[in-house]
Amino acid sequence: MTKAIRIERVGGPEVMAYVDVELPALGENDVLVRHAACGLNYIDVYFRTGLYPQALPAGLGMEGAGVVEAVGAKVKHVKVGDRVAYAGRPIGAYAEARVMPSDNLVRLPESISFDVAAAVMLQGLTVQYLFHRTFPLKGGETILFHAAAGGVGLIACQWARAIGVDMIGTVGSDEKAALAKAHGCKHVINYNTENFVERVREITEGKGVPVVYDSIGQDTFLPSLDCLSPLGMMVSFGNASGAVRDFSLNELASRGSLFLTRPSLMTYTAKRADLEIMAAQLFAMLESGKIKVDINQRYQLRDAAQAHRDLEARKTTGSSILIP
Repeated sequence: MTKAIRIERVGGPEVMAYVDVELPALGENDVLVRHAACGLNYIDVYFRTGLYPQALPAGLGMEGAGVVEAVGAKVKHVKVGDRVAYAGRPIGAYAEARVMPSDNLVRLPESISFDVAAAVMLQGLTVQYLFHRTFPLKGGETILFHAAAGGVGLIACQWARAIGVDMIGTVGSDEKAALAKAHGCKHVINYNTENFVERVREITEGKGVPVVYDSIGQDTFLPSLDCLSPLGMMVSFGNASGAVRDFSLNELASRGSLFLTRPSLMTYTAKRADLEIMAAQLFAMLESGKIKVDINQRYQLRDAAQAHRDLEARKTTGSSILIP
């Protein structure tokens, strides 16, 4: 038995229960991981509320770090005692321990703590694919990135600076603006006091940006299209304000033959070879000091419901983790 968070119905944070669960038998390609820390991400809210459907009852959480306690007969790339980390499916990281497919795990360098790994895997791999695969940045570009003071946003601020990209970031308060600026965001816009479309046009001298990275969703979608230059790309990778409503494709044509994509980390890491390359690049950025992870909130696993309340109220900054 192990302690874990489970939901039997979708809804608010109150549907999350801290319960005893039976671990499944270890399959030949499975690994038993004892968590030292579990990641907390906004995608967890989508599964809890039912925006992203899953069979119930179910666990929550897509990111964790810990030590391998047992391996299946055919597992080759990790062994008992290895420090490991992961991000992605299957869901169920909110747990003291879990059995999961070995192909999802990467070895964790000794130089990177469990807390940092649990905080950075999903968010850091997200920035990696956004910047290097979805819309490959070469350096010298000016980009727009929403929620610049969030967990993904602060990593993006630093990553953009490291590769020579000028990032325009949006935030919801002056305190968050200062935080994003301190992490390397070149231009910061407080969307509660400024019109971000007008400011982006001012900063770019009317040209617009070649790419917008947007995890906010409904509230920012159409205005973000107005920030793009002709042939620019809208990267919608989250729905913090709600899912984007139906819209006419003419919205893309009328603004200059824009491109639109809705990427998912799980697609980019589906091949193990890709996962290893992405993780290696992320770990290299961490070990070089070009990216530092701010874990500004730590919650006990049993307090996951409060963590979700804070996350949805936008009270959190940087990264948050759960401690089993």
